[in-house]
Amino acid sequence: DSTDTNYTSLDYDAAPCRNNFCPLFQRLAPPFLATTCAAAALATAALLVALARSPQEWRWPALVAQLAAGTALFAALLPALAAGIARGWHLGAGPCRLTHLLWHWSLFAQALLVASGCRGTAWARWDPRSRRSAVALWAAALLLATPAALVSGVAGGTGCVRRSVGILAPVYLLHLALCLCLLLLLPVGLLLASCGTGAGLTWLFLGLWVPYAALLAGEFLLQAGLVEPTCGSFEHFDLALGLSEGLGVLHCGVGPLVLLLAGRC
Repeated sequence: DSTDTNYTSLDYDAAPCRNNFCPLFQRLAPPFLATTCAAAALATAALLVALARSPQEWRWPALVAQLAAGTALFAALLPALAAGIARGWHLGAGPCRLTHLLWHWSLFAQALLVASGCRGTAWARWDPRSRRSAVALWAAALLLATPAALVSGVAGGTGCVRRSVGILAPVYLLHLALCLCLLLLLPVGLLLASCGTGAGLTWLFLGLWVPYAALLAGEFLLQAGLVEPTCGSFEHFDLALGLSEGLGVLHCGVGPLVLLLAGRC
């Protein structure tokens, strides 16, 4: 794919294995991202209005507000990505790296916030302790997202891609390890720990992002030659990876809606 997926050493036009993911992606991704962004904006706005009207009636107002901020930041990046996929990325490598930095920053911050929901009354109110915790959490998420910016780039002047370095590049291996830890191992660990308040949010985060994280690991095995690719894997893996990433993207609309419907539980 020349627009918004990894570079690959495989020939996408080689017979007899034909991969039809690129034209499908270019046709469906822009309207999907635009629709998801609109839904996320409405859901997040409704959540913030409800929280502002009666913050004292929410059990975890500080946590809910930060999750809303995380999903809002994530959704705000979708129009640029949708336009880049539909018309080509003309903003240069710097904005591409910044986009991926903010994308992963918001995502990693939400993962850490979900994990922090296990800490009893940590987010029950905005006080000096919770404000210090929030600053530390978001700073940590930004640091963890930095490798995502370093590995991204522009492919042939046409697409903002999420991997412009070799699959075995140290910075990509670090980025992959962080994704697996935060999007796969952390949610699974929290579920196994039955952490109470955070468990419900973890189920949502787990269901939407764990398939993507697992397929990132599979992609590494294929691209590194540790698993021999077949025509089946060549033709269908990109589609599975794209669908799993689309499932994860839905969190920015589904998450605020679930929090809003759950209300003060």
